[in-house]
Amino acid sequence: MHPDPAFRWPKSANDHQDADERAALEAMIVDIGFGMVFAETPDGPRVAHVPVFSTGDGALQFHLSRGNALANHIANGKALCVINGPDAYISPDWYGIEDQVPTWNYLALELEGPVRKMEREGLISLLDDLSAQNEAKLAPKKPWHRDKMDAEKFDKMVNAIVGFEMEILAWRPTAKLGQNKPDAVREKAAAALDATGRRAMAHLMKEFGTR
Repeated sequence: MHPDPAFRWPKSANDHQDADERAALEAMIVDIGFGMVFAETPDGPRVAHVPVFSTGDGALQFHLSRGNALANHIANGKALCVINGPDAYISPDWYGIEDQVPTWNYLALELEGPVRKMEREGLISLLDDLSAQNEAKLAPKKPWHRDKMDAEKFDKMVNAIVGFEMEILAWRPTAKLGQNKPDAVREKAAAALDATGRRAMAHLMKEFGTR
């Protein structure tokens, strides 16, 4: 999380997040759907890049290949998951004011908590939830479902992975969108960024930079 309070979104204090703020963070998890999970192992810190699923009640689920360096060590310990949103380089020339430096704007969410290993039934439910959630984003395409697979082949694939659930005890969002700049300056930079094709970040700077 960025040390400047201006860039903490919605708030830095976990206990003071209201329902709308939590819903916005949950929506970010659903929209991006992918993160990096970090944890310590006997061989040092390791990271896994994984699709993630929020249960909506304070837990984050994911799965790892049995051969992953984290698979045998992450359960019953704490882990950190980072979900990255849009990001972009910001040129100081775009501000239209003197004595500025280059920077990088970004949206990110850090989640931390203890991890437990899921039973096979929970893992299969997670796989169903992940596919349903992401297939829905492809509408009007007809959703894929594992019923289209040979059941024996599906079982063999499930045997090759392990499911995990993190109890989220800390939500640490960062929205570095130029909030420390005057509105007109930030909007000028956003317009220049939009012209380079980085529309997602430009939109965030325009819409949420003053929140």
